[in-house]
Amino acid sequence: MSAHQQTAASPFIRACRRQSVPHTPVWFMRQAGRSLPEYLKLREGTAMLESCMRPDMVTEITLQPVRRHKVDAAIYFSDIVVPLKAIGLDLDIKPGVGPVVEQPIRTRADLGRLRALEPDDVKYVTEAIGMLTGELGETPLIGFAGAPFTLASYLVEGGPSRNHERTKALMYGDPELWADLLDRLADITAAFLKVQIEAGASAVQLFDSWVGALSPEDYRRYVMPSSVKVFEAVAGYGVPRIHFGVGTGELLGLMGEAGADVVGVDWRVPLNEAARRVGPHKALQGNLDPAVLFAPTSAVETKTREVLYSATDLPGHIFNLGHGVLPSTDPDALTRLVDFVHRTTEV
Repeated sequence: MSAHQQTAASPFIRACRRQSVPHTPVWFMRQAGRSLPEYLKLREGTAMLESCMRPDMVTEITLQPVRRHKVDAAIYFSDIVVPLKAIGLDLDIKPGVGPVVEQPIRTRADLGRLRALEPDDVKYVTEAIGMLTGELGETPLIGFAGAPFTLASYLVEGGPSRNHERTKALMYGDPELWADLLDRLADITAAFLKVQIEAGASAVQLFDSWVGALSPEDYRRYVMPSSVKVFEAVAGYGVPRIHFGVGTGELLGLMGEAGADVVGVDWRVPLNEAARRVGPHKALQGNLDPAVLFAPTSAVETKTREVLYSATDLPGHIFNLGHGVLPSTDPDALTRLVDFVHRTTEV
């Protein structure tokens, strides 16, 4: 039996498909990471990008939150710049800063450095997912990739940015070069997701972490075509496709239109309002504010009930935070939250 068949009846995959579930499934973005002491111990002395390229380490890190929190899905441990590193770009993830690109991409000549991604470039991904699906059994593994806009922003800015001024200057100033850049990144992203699905990932999530910086009109014109291309490229596999961004309340309808089966919602928009914006035939994922987990347990439960109540009439709700787990979160608060959601929503 393939990994996809093994996980088909899981609450997470059923919720993605808007089918009935025994309880609301839960997983967390960045659940495999800095909030876990066992993660910090394992990563000691190993650079972030190196840890993403070691199948044994990727497997162990991906499994840690499943073991500890009893979440309903694992997410493949990686970073959005991994496929860019794999095609030979000179970049690194600097502690406390994030991805830093040695030579930013700003001219047409720079596009030549973005070659196609071949499966052999990321053999370690195929190997790690093979190991993971063997361990996970009926628990689904979510594949992971950065969306073209967010990748382009890193490449153009040279690193993290607050205002995206260089990105927007290129987008508005040379729309043809911008379109070609995003189109090439869409091909790289699609190839990276295909490798993960073919190796056994049961669902995929496209992270457009920075796209909330755009207006709906700009999203439709400058970003949506490349996101559509990624989703269409993996549509034939039949695995659920999740689309997530931060600060994207104004973009939710368009992000759904781009082709996802599940739209991630951050904490700024209640799920019932998000459902109205996204429209029918899509599941929703979210959307507890990650900062709530620093409050006492009773307050966390109150806020969680609000999220669940807002999702009462939704066919297809996956409980998650509205963004990633914050590094200093108490892991026990996450374990308690999973248990609370499961108990509260049990049919």
